[in-house]
Amino acid sequence: MRLFIAILLDEALLDALTEFQAALRESGLRGRFAPRENLHLTLAFIGEYGSPDAVADAMTAIPFRPFPLRLEGVGNFGDLYWAGLAESPALAACARRLRRSLAEREIPYDRKRFSPHITLVRKAEFHGETALPDIAPPTGEMIVRAISLMRSERGKRGMIYTELARTGE
Repeated sequence: MRLFIAILLDEALLDALTEFQAALRESGLRGRFAPRENLHLTLAFIGEYGSPDAVADAMTAIPFRPFPLRLEGVGNFGDLYWAGLAESPALAACARRLRRSLAEREIPYDRKRFSPHITLVRKAEFHGETALPDIAPPTGEMIVRAISLMRSERGKRGMIYTELARTGE
């Protein structure tokens, strides 16, 4: 089963991000837009792993305290467009503790440097280029009250994410 650990976004942030996606579409940007229900912040991508209970145990083993999360800027990794987040020592510490907990339990995860972002559009193209349209970036903030273990499955219309476990409030 394909797993990842994420922060699920509140309705206000989801509204801001989907409004920004609509503005991108109106500007002429084309690509595979992430559906509202799939917008999230990945803390650790695990990939194929057969023991979600072990991952949930790793999550509950770390101390968790709510912290603020604020959208800040937009950018791209090639043809993948994303919304950025303001620098947050609490977010960085949460990701670091979580990844350490996974490593201590020998649960494999993608060890790329944590680069907090919310994927908005894949395979993006703007007038034949991968340049971002000149649109004001989304704004908003929320209090992160939990982290979630998610399962990712391919459906008929794209990826389907299902929450398997949660730690926090």
